[in-house]
Amino acid sequence: MSATPASTEKHHEPGRYEIRIKGHLDNRWATWFDGLTITRGDNGETLLTGPVLDQAVLHGLLRKVRDLGMPLLSVMQVDAKQANGPDGNADTDHNCSNKETNP
Repeated sequence: MSATPASTEKHHEPGRYEIRIKGHLDNRWATWFDGLTITRGDNGETLLTGPVLDQAVLHGLLRKVRDLGMPLLSVMQVDAKQANGPDGNADTDHNCSNKETNP
């Protein structure tokens, strides 16, 4: 008798992600990053935000960051309902899951 794998249904649901990289990207890169929103910070970092269809797409986005040679600072999955608070801005201090990668 073989074991039944755990349900993977949740792994196929799109999630909202924030990918933080060191350095600034121009808006022209938005198409290459599958339409993610590009926000340049005063601290010299760029935040890529938006929905990501699945883990395969997320890994593809991370490969693109690698291919640009820009240091990856963090990857966070955020709750879409909380990420767009009353002012429409993400509140990254309170709405991130435990899926973060730090250098």
